[in-house]
Amino acid sequence: MLAPTPRIAHRHLDVDGVRVFYRESLPDRPDAPVLLLLHGFPSGSHQFRGLIDALGSHYRLIAPDHAGFGHTRAPDGFTYTFDRLADITEGFVRGLGLDRFVMYVFDFGAPIGMRVAERHPEWIAGLVVQNGNAYEEGLSDMARGLIGLTPDTPGADATIDGVLTLDGSGQYETGVADPSLIAPDNWTLDQHFLDLPGRKDAQRSLIFDYRSNFARYGDWQAWLRRHTPPTLITWGRNDPFFTEPGARAYLRDLPDAELHLLDTGHFALETHLPEVAPLIADFLDRAWK
Repeated sequence: MLAPTPRIAHRHLDVDGVRVFYRESLPDRPDAPVLLLLHGFPSGSHQFRGLIDALGSHYRLIAPDHAGFGHTRAPDGFTYTFDRLADITEGFVRGLGLDRFVMYVFDFGAPIGMRVAERHPEWIAGLVVQNGNAYEEGLSDMARGLIGLTPDTPGADATIDGVLTLDGSGQYETGVADPSLIAPDNWTLDQHFLDLPGRKDAQRSLIFDYRSNFARYGDWQAWLRRHTPPTLITWGRNDPFFTEPGARAYLRDLPDAELHLLDTGHFALETHLPEVAPLIADFLDRAWK
């Protein structure tokens, strides 16, 4: 018997001058658990299409594009910092009328999501962490090199521009045993959005601002210890940016968290969706009670 195919809406919501694009599954159950999906660099909400297809019939999955990514449009003069992206995400949640959800944090989505969680712990029914770092030991040498850049670092713009090209898309395939499982549409679509006017400037600003996240790791770890949200960790252990020790470090502050290390790279959903989707479904059922 075929699994039900979800209905998926594609919408916009205006938040403080930013026209936020988002995808939302429309399950039949009005009380279905809600999963807010926060994407990472250099992608967008499209990275969750497979997960939405897998789970959207039974759960309300909501995936916005951050400002500077995907179909979201920010006004001229928008300040691209992680604080501002968290402001927009907070406004997006309020605009949808959400007051409780499980939050999926990946890559850039982790520092955005943790800022939102700090401001509104009452919203967080649980966390799904997929290669979303919050610990110093989770930073690879490559990641440290990038976040160590400042606008005054000689050659900084050229270094960042190197990861904003198709040649920099190797992050999809690095650490992946079978690259044939990854559709090349991923990086070609990412590149389409990166090549839009102003997008590379936005990405440079965010990479320069990433050090602000590093400075807040201790605060986020304290938040986890204080609030102990139910947490599922699904982590590509061969990630060239955020390493396996960063996944294991969560267990110091959340000893009851469920940890699954996957033999893949940064974009774990691309290769391991059949393994990850059931884990998330089971977790949503338990965390939502």
